[in-house]
Amino acid sequence: MLDLRRLRLLRELKLRGTLAEVAAALSYSPSSVSQQLALLEKEVGVELLRKTGRRVVLTPQAEVLVAHTAELLETLERAEADLAASLTTVSGTVRVAVFQSAALALMPDALTAMTRDYPDVRIEMVQREPEKALYETFARDFDLVIAEQYPGHAAPRHPELDHLPLTEDSIRFAVPGAGMGHEGISTIAEAAEAAWVMEPRGAASRHWAEQACRRAGFEPDVRYETADLQAQIRLIESGNAVALMPDLVWTGRSVPVQLLELDDSPRRSIFTSARRAGARRPAVLAFREVLGRAAAGVRRPLPRHPPSLIQQ
Repeated sequence: MLDLRRLRLLRELKLRGTLAEVAAALSYSPSSVSQQLALLEKEVGVELLRKTGRRVVLTPQAEVLVAHTAELLETLERAEADLAASLTTVSGTVRVAVFQSAALALMPDALTAMTRDYPDVRIEMVQREPEKALYETFARDFDLVIAEQYPGHAAPRHPELDHLPLTEDSIRFAVPGAGMGHEGISTIAEAAEAAWVMEPRGAASRHWAEQACRRAGFEPDVRYETADLQAQIRLIESGNAVALMPDLVWTGRSVPVQLLELDDSPRRSIFTSARRAGARRPAVLAFREVLGRAAAGVRRPLPRHPPSLIQQ
């Protein structure tokens, strides 16, 4: 009988690409991974890996095993979920990947509620960019991901993951307050000469913001680049930049900048995804329910500037 642990190593190699990445993901040494895969080759009696330069690639026979391994892992995960559902208490660990504004706005209240209502559930949180986190949840690094989707920018879809809407928030044009040298800016088009702060390239928010500027007729001067939204707020507040910001950023804090409405009132969608095989696990269901309550309790900021039609 084939060893499932070794089969999983083969699947991990398919997903991650190198022995070193498999070792890092599973807390093994690369030599140990290599040894276990060599033993798997002996078990099946066929070549599974071929060297190509400094890398190894899977043979067609290895691809067959990987496909069956995925099915086996899903079956085991469903069995674990059904077993957990048969118990009278909700317990276990839920590993959650979350992006920054959701971590700041939703997680504190959600964690407090979980401690109160489900004390036997342990929540482990890691901050990740949504697109990477979706793949890592598919790859079993996480049990649940809180992700985002900007208008016209679809998030990656993995058939093994479900997609459950959580909440939405508005996206507004954030400019420095009065007396900070930006009094003439009330539309995106009027910010053509301004310094912008955006997230790094590859982020959905960056792509959306750049497109908004291009629709307004100019290429933005992205002078400051950071994934830290708190740093972005300070740059705007201090008069050094302008930006397009989602409302969730302002949860639990005052709004120290002017927020200008956009003419088409764009909204960002926030959702959770889990592997379908494990989505029925009581601890995952409980945390999703608590997240929904936390999202429903978020207060939306009011614009500090009369709404204005912004060219896009």
